[in-house]
Amino acid sequence: MTVAFDRIRNGRPEVETVDMVIPVSPAPAGAATMSGNRPAAGTRPAGADDLDAPIPQTIPLLPGEHTVARRIKFGLANACTLASIMLGMSAVFISMHGDPRLAAMLLLGCVIFDGVDGAVARKMGVASPFGAQMDSLADMCSFGIAAPVVLYAALHGQAPALLIAIACGMIAAGAAIRLARFNVSPKDGRFFSGVPTTMTAAVMALSVLIGLKLPGLLAVVAVAVLAIAMVSGFPYAKLSRIARLPLWLFAAPVAGLLVAPQLTFAVGVALYVISGPLLWLRQRGQHAAAV
Repeated sequence: MTVAFDRIRNGRPEVETVDMVIPVSPAPAGAATMSGNRPAAGTRPAGADDLDAPIPQTIPLLPGEHTVARRIKFGLANACTLASIMLGMSAVFISMHGDPRLAAMLLLGCVIFDGVDGAVARKMGVASPFGAQMDSLADMCSFGIAAPVVLYAALHGQAPALLIAIACGMIAAGAAIRLARFNVSPKDGRFFSGVPTTMTAAVMALSVLIGLKLPGLLAVVAVAVLAIAMVSGFPYAKLSRIARLPLWLFAAPVAGLLVAPQLTFAVGVALYVISGPLLWLRQRGQHAAAV
């Protein structure tokens, strides 16, 4: 740039001009120009690639054809799952108001709906991965959370509260571990791997409903053993296999239920829990003999 300034020479003022060069730092890459603050040619605003990327879409919940009839059937199957969740939450609220027996009846309703939703989905041809995940989440809500809360309310005052809370917490943790393992494990049509969460919840609900009276510490130990059996790898026979046993084997349990229902129920549960380790030992012995 050119700068003019005055100076005195030989007693007379004169004007002298001087050319000056002022260095200018280069503009950073991608910076906007002064004209309209628009980006320079050939540059794209930051985040342009993100804006142009397609918005991710969720997968269809119902696989196959989306007819009105199939949507209704799909909704009916999942309504059974939601009913299990609502009954479980109701059981929690009712047990907090001091009525664990009514809460136990609602838990038995959860057990019924847990068996119905899958059967309805398969019968109507609307079984889906979404339904399977919903069923697992409902089991955690009803059998992993509601059932131990109801049991805690029923056992409150019969043993130290801390011990009861620990045992019931073990049930919740065992249910979470077992359900997660079930989702990623291959299925066996003959045996369960560990005691199922549904069966554990049914045992706890029936114990409260029939008024099973165990000494406080023994009750806490029994709950802890159930929690451990849930996450164990011991094989437990499915009820469908037990139902195929000869009818004469059921004569003693039926008679016992008529005479001493509480004692018969406790003995039956204990035998089932013990059957897992016994089957495991038998399978190991057979494998060793085959080798």
